Amino acid sequence: MALAAGVSHATVGRIERGQQGGASLGVLSRVCVGVGLDLSVRAFPGGDPIRDAAQVRLLARLRIRIGSGLLWRTEVPIPIPGDPRAWDAMVSDGVGALAVEAETRLRDIQALDRRIARKRRDSDIDRVLLLVADTATNRRALSIGRDALASSFPLNSRELLSSLAAGRLPDMGGIVRL
Repeated sequence: MALAAGVSHATVGRIERGQQGGASLGVLSRVCVGVGLDLSVRAFPGGDPIRDAAQVRLLARLRIRIGSGLLWRTEVPIPIPGDPRAWDAMVSDGVGALAVEAETRLRDIQALDRRIARKRRDSDIDRVLLLVADTATNRRALSIGRDALASSFPLNSRELLSSLAAGRLPDMGGIVRL
């Protein structure tokens, strides 16, 4: 693989361990091809300081549906020193908590489920509300991936929103489309 990518074995090892700074996209692409992966690169606009404005609006649509007596916090860190991950929001009643993970566009259902499972494990959180923007693309993704998410997110929007509007945490997590 190193030969095919045009780099040394040591360079491939550093790339695999995330220790190779400054590798070109061409080299990274060739290494990825060598192990059967597609390289994906994303670009974000540099001008707007709030790049997650759509997510902020989505969270606000949920926030107004939370009944009195429940505490709402945003960007709640994972309780591991040095861990940069955070829950997008947390709803609590003083005894229990419901973590909220907001997605404006579903791209990879399995990767999303794994990412949330790791955050759930590392936060010792039992209940997670997956908040999804109600778009045609997301409705299609959820209809295809619903079975894969059913065990992690058993409740539907109506059950979750009803419980939260009444000022109580649901017994389980689920998916809410807003």
